Amino acid sequence: MNSKRQFFIPVFILIVFGLLVWAFWPKPVASAVAVVAEGNFQESVEEEGRTVLRNPTVLLSPINGYLHYVAAEAGDSVSAGEVLIRIEPPPAPALDKRARRQAVEAIRVAEVQVSLAAAEKEAASAQLGQAEADLRRAERLRPDEVVSEAELDRARHSWEQARALENAAERAVELAEHQLRNAEAVLAVTGGELAEAGQALLEIRAPVNGVVLRRHRWNEGPVQIGERLLEIGNLSELEVQVDALSMDAVRIGEGMRVELARWGGDYELAGEVRRVEPAGFTEISALGVEEQRVFVWIAFAEPREAWEQLGEGYRVEARFIVWEGTEVLQIPSSALFREGGAWSVFVVEEGRARLRKVEVGRTSGLSTQILSGMAAGEKVIVDPGDRLRDGTRIAEEVREYRE
Repeated sequence: MNSKRQFFIPVFILIVFGLLVWAFWPKPVASAVAVVAEGNFQESVEEEGRTVLRNPTVLLSPINGYLHYVAAEAGDSVSAGEVLIRIEPPPAPALDKRARRQAVEAIRVAEVQVSLAAAEKEAASAQLGQAEADLRRAERLRPDEVVSEAELDRARHSWEQARALENAAERAVELAEHQLRNAEAVLAVTGGELAEAGQALLEIRAPVNGVVLRRHRWNEGPVQIGERLLEIGNLSELEVQVDALSMDAVRIGEGMRVELARWGGDYELAGEVRRVEPAGFTEISALGVEEQRVFVWIAFAEPREAWEQLGEGYRVEARFIVWEGTEVLQIPSSALFREGGAWSVFVVEEGRARLRKVEVGRTSGLSTQILSGMAAGEKVIVDPGDRLRDGTRIAEEVREYRE
């Protein structure tokens, strides 16, 4: 009996000791692991923007008088020359000699504006003709590789700019002619000609084709000279206005590719930076922080049919493609941390975490470019915690990551 007891006591002690060792032995740390991969990479700047019309037409009352009911509503299509507003002039306007002199001067100014707008239209048409000829020549020479693809793209871009300038010049002519007609109508009112001819109402016509954006007045009643009545615009001239942080704006340039997302459609729209304004402004963020921001203008790079649901003042999100490449080595940004003043990661080697310094490049969202220190196919620990040290055993939990 004593011999059995002497045998079991050491065995029992060994078992208890083994259990204690097993209980207190460091267990592998569960760690999320991602595989280092090569692929497409984009460095981008994302900002919220809204659609705007660069040059909306605001119809103002040219005289003091009595406004008749305005039937045109927001969203109605209008044609150039269509009567939209009728104003009844005040009685005995011919007695106001000062108003008559002002009307005569307004006609002279409007005539000069019409002449200048016509000259600009002629210059824009000539520029468009030259750009179109250059584009056709580049398209003919491209198959023989006499001109490069970049030169063809530049010729196409120049033609698009010239076409836009001609459209703007045509609109300037229409607006100048509209102002001239208004000035002539005011002169007729101040001279009493409308009343003598039995046409007591001053008619204001649409200067351009478009849609009614806003109706500032619609009910009948007295109206003052210069009062806003209707706002008209051509929705095919919509652009996107973004107020970007100044530190981001310095990396954005004219012609840069832009992806427009979350505008309401189930696909992204292509855009192009038209202009980065040279002057910034101060804005207070939602957190009460002063920020220096800069307006960036984006033109749609797709036909109107792709974004015909958009109107003026709609929200979009713009992603400016600052840089992009293929076969770029990249890892999740959350795998990086600072160690001894250098960027470092934990890589997985034989079931253990190994500390390694890396050189990083560009960063965009969830991913960061790796310039040196790692190779494709290696495993990196994502979101390393305080429990990890160089040589710590880990239990892998493979995670896929995407932008």
